Amino acid sequence: MLRSLYTAATGMTAQQHQIDVTSNNIANVNTIGFKKDRAEFQDLMYETLNYTAGKTSQTTFNPTGLDVGLGVRVSGVQKSFTEGDLKNTGNDLDMAIEGKGFFQILLPSGETAYTRNGAFKVDNEGTLVNGSGYRLQPEIVIPSTYTDVSIALDGTVTALDPATGTTQDLGQITLTDFINPAGLKPLGDSLFQESDASGDPIEGNATEDAFGSIRQSMVESSNVALVNEMVDLITAQRAYEANSKSITTADDMLDIINRLKN
Repeated sequence: MLRSLYTAATGMTAQQHQIDVTSNNIANVNTIGFKKDRAEFQDLMYETLNYTAGKTSQTTFNPTGLDVGLGVRVSGVQKSFTEGDLKNTGNDLDMAIEGKGFFQILLPSGETAYTRNGAFKVDNEGTLVNGSGYRLQPEIVIPSTYTDVSIALDGTVTALDPATGTTQDLGQITLTDFINPAGLKPLGDSLFQESDASGDPIEGNATEDAFGSIRQSMVESSNVALVNEMVDLITAQRAYEANSKSITTADDMLDIINRLKN
């Protein structure tokens, strides 16, 4: 019965983690470029009370053995990089990636981060930056006098120079991908950083080499399906209650044993 107390406790801990992950998904249902998480679990070690294939006689063996599990643990949190819905914003500087790829962002530390959040703006120098003021890489500078900014599907940025009446090429936005995007390290602010698990970044132009295309005046919504998250939340709550009931039951049985002396 003491075994059941500790086993049920691991179940409650695991379901609490499931609720934490689901709650974070729900909280970010309207966050641009957010990618949902999925908690994954593994059973713990088993206590062997009777070995499988143990002898039951000189010529026969136990066909199954007797193993008792000791609970569950969280094995990891998997980030899902399925594409979210694209939403039209009407802002010329907003961009969404339709297909594979990440925008490159230069952090204040000098390191490079990666994002699917394409809600860009210009700073006081006319450089494209994200909502935190971190610059898009390669840098794109839009002079204040230029109008009619256009971003092609392949990331080519052009704008109209009113002084000459000609269209000027302002640069090329490149995309980056990884062999294992789920291995990227989340930094918050919809930013990710490469890790040993993700592999090295692979840079290329949009629409080429399996990279997606860039859609101007659009952003990528969160890929969280609210209905599914609510179902997961209810399931985790019921599982938590069931584990707590196991603890209550084991406690009641221990109480009965203690009262046998009386």
